[in-house]
Amino acid sequence: MGTYNELYQQSISDPDSFWAKAAEDLHWYKKWNKVLDLDATPVPRWFEGAEINTCYNAVDRHVESGRGEQIALIYDSPITDQQRSISYNELQQQVASFAGVLKKHGANKGDRVIIYMPMIPEAAIAMLACARIGVIHSVVFGGFASNELATRIDDAKPDIIVSAYCGIEPGRVIEYKPLLDGAIEQASHKVSTCILKSRAQASCELIDGRDFDWDGEVAASEPADCVPVAATDPLYILYTSGTTGQPKGVIRDNGGHAVAMHWTMKNIYNVDAGDVYWAASDVGWVVGHSYIVYGPLLKGCTTIMYEGKPVGTPDPGAFWRVISEHGVKVLFTAPTAFRAIKKEDPDGEYLKKYDLSNMDALFLAGERCDPDTLFWARDKLQKPVIDHWWQTETGWAIAANPMGIEPMEIKPGSPTVSMPGYDVQVLSEEGEQMPAGDMGNIVIKLPMPPSCLPSLWGNDQRFIDAYLSKYQGYYLTGDAGFKDEDGYLWIMSRTDDVINVAGHRLSTGQMEEVLSGHADVAECAVIGVDDDLKGQLPLGLIVLKSGVEREEADIVKEVVQRVRDQIGPVAAFKIARIVKRLPKTRSGKLLRGTMVKIANGTEWKMPATIDDPAILDEISEALKALGYAK
Repeated sequence: MGTYNELYQQSISDPDSFWAKAAEDLHWYKKWNKVLDLDATPVPRWFEGAEINTCYNAVDRHVESGRGEQIALIYDSPITDQQRSISYNELQQQVASFAGVLKKHGANKGDRVIIYMPMIPEAAIAMLACARIGVIHSVVFGGFASNELATRIDDAKPDIIVSAYCGIEPGRVIEYKPLLDGAIEQASHKVSTCILKSRAQASCELIDGRDFDWDGEVAASEPADCVPVAATDPLYILYTSGTTGQPKGVIRDNGGHAVAMHWTMKNIYNVDAGDVYWAASDVGWVVGHSYIVYGPLLKGCTTIMYEGKPVGTPDPGAFWRVISEHGVKVLFTAPTAFRAIKKEDPDGEYLKKYDLSNMDALFLAGERCDPDTLFWARDKLQKPVIDHWWQTETGWAIAANPMGIEPMEIKPGSPTVSMPGYDVQVLSEEGEQMPAGDMGNIVIKLPMPPSCLPSLWGNDQRFIDAYLSKYQGYYLTGDAGFKDEDGYLWIMSRTDDVINVAGHRLSTGQMEEVLSGHADVAECAVIGVDDDLKGQLPLGLIVLKSGVEREEADIVKEVVQRVRDQIGPVAAFKIARIVKRLPKTRSGKLLRGTMVKIANGTEWKMPATIDDPAILDEISEALKALGYAK
């Protein structure tokens, strides 16, 4: 197989051979004309001329190779006290049936379907059913509010939305139907069909002619076969926060994505067909796409869909129960989950109740893992704890510890080394290579490996502007950091205004737009402040319009509710304070970076371009009143 260094060097010097070999394990209807088409625009494309079907490779291939009785998916829901196991045979039947429903309602190759679902098996079934017939799915996280869903409807222009009656959180039911109806009403693009999965925890009125019951439709459906699609055809669109507040539709193609996902399962996570793999995330996020649905199923693993929390469903032993009951080999989750467990059970008492002997490793991603959390997890689990770094845009790890190739020394705070295919470099603002240990902009030299975004949905120019224009021939990650003497990467911060709340990337610019819409607000700034549990939390500083003489508490309550209504509870926006003015440069730019440093108690310098230095003293006092700027 070769050492990490040998494989990495081959992937950079001869990417065609490297990825052609990785592609051999999958089923292709037609082989490629070129492994890598360097002439494609705006970036080179993988497996040009090939035809594939992602659903066939994730489901039917395993059935046809005699492994149909193996469990493909375990649904574990402590919130509803339910468990279900679905074999590859059953998954094939259910996916083919739902693909037939989509076809009956007019979905054809290249059309878009939005999936707005809780963490139930039907979410994965809907995704695979789309892939089966060449329909492009766009999963929208079930916690998003109506106007967030509406912007995605207007961008993707689906004719069909697949949803459910409700999502369930500890202690409350979130009814999806009013949110769905509100989004369809707000959107300019009109959706003709909604297919809804009923749930016992909520009821709703279906609109005649537009809304259809999942179970009734499936019972009457004609199962659909897999449809070959071009390797370069999109499998899905996944919207990620944009700095303008307008979400960016990241495209994932079929061929490169399938090859990369399949390759990562053994080489990064060290799992094989038949192993139980659990990504404790949500299908609304990229981790859910890559490692709840596609990666494990392409490899022939058993994947787990968990509808619960790390704590409170019912206690801090929730994750240990799942690992023990289902024989999980690898767990992948966000550091925030472990911070929550550590907060509730600092001595790891709940862990002692369960047998975790099947577990080989814990992988963390979604935000930078602080060393404290890594040490705690490692000490309590007595297993390797591996931080790895990637983005919605790439779909898999840019940097990781390749456990299936060659386990490497773990340096707490670093996601280890660049993965094969990623030529990661650290550049100065002027584009010069930074020496080891010096901070700079982290970039990836083109071509990017398979599965990385080839563009944004319907907007090549925005893709070029956002990612390719700063440095010719490089993809801009938007992260800052450095490489050490051993070539290990250290990711230190985001370079834009997207903050990371419990592994979810959220735009502070978008939150500012929502706050600015309040009748009493003249201007505002939202910054990301450090939080022990969630990594970062948004904090709002608000300047009122002159003449407003209302109670501060009432206004704060209203703006918090506005963010909850318009972006959703996922934003975790709860902290705000009214201030007299905001610090700006003479050209009118808000000094967000300086405010973040003051709030987090880190060293900062008075910006040379500041309009009025006294404002920073006022901001510091306001932040102290909220418990920051210590």
